[in-house]
Amino acid sequence: MSQTLTPRTPEQDREALQRLRDAHATLRTELSKVIVGQSDVVDQLLMAIFSRGHCLLVGVPGVAKTLLVSTLARILSLEFKRIQFTPDLMPADITGTEIIQEDPITRQRAFRFIPGPIFANVILADEINRTPPKTQAALLEAMQEHRVTAAGNTYPLHPPFFVLATQNPIEQEGTYPLPEAQLDRFMFMVQVDYPSLEEELEIMRRTTSSLKAEVGALMSAEEIMWLQEFIRDFPVPPHVFDYVLSLVRATRTTEKPDDKLNPQLRQFVKDYVTWGAGPRAGQYLILGAKARAALQGRNFADCSDVAAIATPVLRHRIITNYRAEAAGITPDDVVNRLLELTPKPTAPR
Repeated sequence: MSQTLTPRTPEQDREALQRLRDAHATLRTELSKVIVGQSDVVDQLLMAIFSRGHCLLVGVPGVAKTLLVSTLARILSLEFKRIQFTPDLMPADITGTEIIQEDPITRQRAFRFIPGPIFANVILADEINRTPPKTQAALLEAMQEHRVTAAGNTYPLHPPFFVLATQNPIEQEGTYPLPEAQLDRFMFMVQVDYPSLEEELEIMRRTTSSLKAEVGALMSAEEIMWLQEFIRDFPVPPHVFDYVLSLVRATRTTEKPDDKLNPQLRQFVKDYVTWGAGPRAGQYLILGAKARAALQGRNFADCSDVAAIATPVLRHRIITNYRAEAAGITPDDVVNRLLELTPKPTAPR
């Protein structure tokens, strides 16, 4: 596949851009047969998939988080596995385990590795905060390195590989909040909100009848990887990198005073933020901006693309303090203030 992944000519670039835009429209149409509304959630999931990122979906029960992920896997014709996280789940239940197996001919016994559900293309980690940290950590190597180590042996995971986790923000008793190091592995934290009045009415109509919507497979794994490589090579002007750098560094209270930083913003962050975003935030802001621009059929990413995805990229990477909690200021409010007080640089003429 290495000979065909990367577009090399302007004609191939235009063809890939058209394919990506058409795929975006077709995927959304196909998903709408099963999922009512949630257009922003769908767009963020597609951006993450084409950027090789992972997503954490946060929402109350019954807003179709699990249905959305499983339907998307069917449409993309990818192998899908669902892992229900529970307090008694062990790391080997995810990664796999070695068993002693006897050869029927020689009668010799040997260890054989039995792969766990992590060996799939799309992993739904359902209610990931309901299992202890030891089991949550079993996903870390797979998410970052795309491989699993068991009993001293390393097993690669076949691309494409995505972890789409869900989390219930209401139930806190008997849960284990994800540590910051693992949260940082997720490209987006996607907020799945309640449906609108019209959407909820349509949900009731669809789900209380005998009619079942059928979706078809639209893309192969090879095509997804080809388009992922195209996203990696998508052009980003230098002033967009400067804008991303300004946003990310403005979240950190440990940064030295910068004359370019708005004094009002600097004081706001100092008052309400304990820890800011790390380098992965900048990487994902650039990749997400590339994916958003490409999915919309534009030729390069700009600052508006960065601003559009700043909240899902940064909300789980900004840790607010007790003063923010007392004042009712959330990480989303911090991101909104960042976008409001950080000027967008213009492209040089």
